[in-house]
Amino acid sequence: MSSTLLEVTRASHEEIERLERLIVKDLQTEPATNKDRLHQSHRVRNVIEQILESTHKLVDIYEDKDGARKDEIAALGGQTATGTNVFSAFYDRLKEIREYHRRHPAARVVDTSDEYEQLLKEEPQIEFSGEEGFGRYLDLHELFGEYINSKFGEPIEYAAYLDVFYKPHKISRKLKSTRQYMEYLQKLLEYLIYFFERTEPLQDTDRIFSKVVADFEEQWANGNFEGWEDDSQENGSDPMDHTVIDLDYYSTVEELMEVGPDKLKEALAALGLKSGGTVQQRAERLFLTKHTPLEKLDKKHFAKGSRGPERNGGGAPLQLNEDAKEVALMEAKIRKLCDLLEETIVRTKENVEKKQALTYEEMEAEREEEEVQAESESDDEEQQIYNPLKLPMGWDGKPIPYWLYKLHGLGQEFKCEICGNHSYWGRRAYERHFKEWRHQHGMRCLGIPNTKNFNEITSIEEAKQLWERIQERQGLNKWRPDLEEEYEDQEGNIYNKKTYTDLQRQGLI
Repeated sequence: MSSTLLEVTRASHEEIERLERLIVKDLQTEPATNKDRLHQSHRVRNVIEQILESTHKLVDIYEDKDGARKDEIAALGGQTATGTNVFSAFYDRLKEIREYHRRHPAARVVDTSDEYEQLLKEEPQIEFSGEEGFGRYLDLHELFGEYINSKFGEPIEYAAYLDVFYKPHKISRKLKSTRQYMEYLQKLLEYLIYFFERTEPLQDTDRIFSKVVADFEEQWANGNFEGWEDDSQENGSDPMDHTVIDLDYYSTVEELMEVGPDKLKEALAALGLKSGGTVQQRAERLFLTKHTPLEKLDKKHFAKGSRGPERNGGGAPLQLNEDAKEVALMEAKIRKLCDLLEETIVRTKENVEKKQALTYEEMEAEREEEEVQAESESDDEEQQIYNPLKLPMGWDGKPIPYWLYKLHGLGQEFKCEICGNHSYWGRRAYERHFKEWRHQHGMRCLGIPNTKNFNEITSIEEAKQLWERIQERQGLNKWRPDLEEEYEDQEGNIYNKKTYTDLQRQGLI
């Protein structure tokens, strides 16, 4: 193989140049849809990996650790052992090259433009679940189930979970120290990385995380990482002092028992000791640490799996610190990924709220419409549809007739401020939108019920004014017992409740 080393070098350089031109040509084409953009990005990513593979091969050749390249260059100059037979050395090299190409026909210099053009038309296989909508939405249902069924989670809805899953600093330190929380974070981080690599294949996750780790190490060393702040820097005490009881104030076990079973249990757990038993047993076990260092205590007092005797100056166990740092680093990576996927998270939440507002029939109709659109896109992908008037597409994937466009008034634009200045084309779509999820969500944000009274109202100010008038009218017609409930005294005089109560307090009745 050493006799063909320069040929391998030349072929590798040629392949890299061709692949680079292929990337430039692919990126010059503007993708029409999100699906095309993903396919293009994955094609470019695959080509980049091929370039990296060839580059690593070239680096090994140029390093020439075995001296094969140096010997081959020397042989090209006719520098043989005797230094005289230049022509025989040349013909020997020529024979070796011909033999190499005979055994490796793929290495011959041929026109591979057609082969590279085929790469531009490839559709890479990208796996997405149905809920992810080809990379448009996140699918966190499995993680949501783990969250609401865990000790650190809350019984909330999926839409609310999308607002809190990337805010782990809201969870208490005590709950973060559990193995369940660490496993949950690992699964969440793995999913976000997997989703990010599928939707943004041209992003370098290693470079992104290297900066995250550098910033995290600095914040962790200073004790100011969000959610894991070091309280000892503020008051000079151990971070776990809020759970450890100061035994200097207690001279007997009986006095220590007055602290209560819960605080004794927390103090024992913080020191790595067994926390079970009666109040007296807990107090006796904790009182042992007053005059005896933890390193000299009998191992029977420590909880199973605890590394209590291996403590560092009475602080938290070393293993706990290492686990805490690992959990905090995962939190930092999750926050960074969620910052990069912010638009996707917002889009996912909007999609969930939209589905909650739809009926079963509307959801089925929407699903069928998406299937028809997907089929029309795949069938007519290579056909350029002539649509100079930019008419809406019909059920067959072609522009609707112009007379139908005019009949339904689809050229008229109606804007709704409550829907975030969203445009509706045609009177029919405009009237129908008052019952759709977008308008309902806007009315909920304003705190106004979406009743028939607010049909045809698209201005936020008008909706607020009408709601105030409705509330005032309801207030006038409302029965007020203080003024309208009647009372009669012994003489037959009629008073309302307020007047009667006042006269009775004054002793006049």
